[in-house]
Amino acid sequence: MKNLLLSLSFFFLLSKGYSQNYIPYYQTIVNQVSEANVLSNLTEFENLGIKRRGTTSLQNTLDWLKAEYLSYGYTASQMQEYSFTNGSSTCKNLVVTKVGTLYPNTFVIICGHYDTITGKGTNDNGSGVVTIFEVARLLQNIPTEYSIKFINFSGEEDGLVGSQNFVSSVVNATSPKMNIRLVFNIDEVGGRADMTNDTVTCERDTGSPTSNNAASNTITNELITCVQLYSPLNTYLNYAYASDYMPFEENNEVITGFFERNETPHRHTSTDLLINMDPVYVYNIAKAATGAMLHFAVAATSALASNEFNNDNQVSFFPSPAKDVLNINLGNIIDTDYSFSLIDLQGKVVINKHVENAHLIESVSLDGLSKGMYLAVLQTSNKRIAKKIIVE
Repeated sequence: MKNLLLSLSFFFLLSKGYSQNYIPYYQTIVNQVSEANVLSNLTEFENLGIKRRGTTSLQNTLDWLKAEYLSYGYTASQMQEYSFTNGSSTCKNLVVTKVGTLYPNTFVIICGHYDTITGKGTNDNGSGVVTIFEVARLLQNIPTEYSIKFINFSGEEDGLVGSQNFVSSVVNATSPKMNIRLVFNIDEVGGRADMTNDTVTCERDTGSPTSNNAASNTITNELITCVQLYSPLNTYLNYAYASDYMPFEENNEVITGFFERNETPHRHTSTDLLINMDPVYVYNIAKAATGAMLHFAVAATSALASNEFNNDNQVSFFPSPAKDVLNINLGNIIDTDYSFSLIDLQGKVVINKHVENAHLIESVSLDGLSKGMYLAVLQTSNKRIAKKIIVE
């Protein structure tokens, strides 16, 4: 949702390769964006009705979101629902977390809202929802150095209530505070059926606090380059306003975003429908967003690395070297009951722990262990994953 504003904007076109190189493997992933999926998911979003706070349609849409992520290979342990009060209603943000291989405690957030007002909101913001779906689907089995949070916010149409709650009750309530590399917001990218849609608006921070503006400008320049490297779209540079990245911006996080260049006249009306949009434009937006997220999260650059990553069900133990605590990342294992063992070089089991109803990340104290190399073993009813770690 955005109000129509008269903006002082300018056309900003960068040559390919401005701050990053073209990576052929990334293009092979981008080429798997499915036009059929985009159209099908837009249709399903529209059929779910008006997704207003307190309605059955909003709850049904949340259930649909969860089912989609599960169909892509994410597990229940990777999903979290965060409830918040919105007027007299309780609404929920849905967060799906994919743990990074090198910087598991630093997050790249890609987000958009799923609530609507007045109409079914197929453009505002079904277009953002289905774009995030394609990114999540294609990155599910690809290792990324940084962790990713795919966030579907509710309460955006009531004044960014959901994203404000997430920043205050999750980001700032995490100890230490959640470390966010950047926030990439996607809101209203459906285009217009009566116009040629070949340009996407890329949004940067120009507001207060100003301390994060330079970093936002750098990230948005990288976003522009990714659009040009991995999609057929042109780019237009504008400032960020009136969407779910703003509570993050006010929290001094680095933000960027996508918005349609040809703004719909159907926003917040009963005619915000697929028939008035350009689904091919959304398909191209999904390509651009996928290329950008591969870059921002620093994805593997070869299929071999992806195969190795998935052979271990994306399970990892971090940090390594570890000192006081070792974290166990369950990856995409569905079984949340497992045994964890730590074995020294003499074959002695120095830690043996059974975990029931495990969260995505569980922690084990290393208090009293000698420095050295160990074998960390996660054992479920039908999986055994072992990796070497160092305790210092």
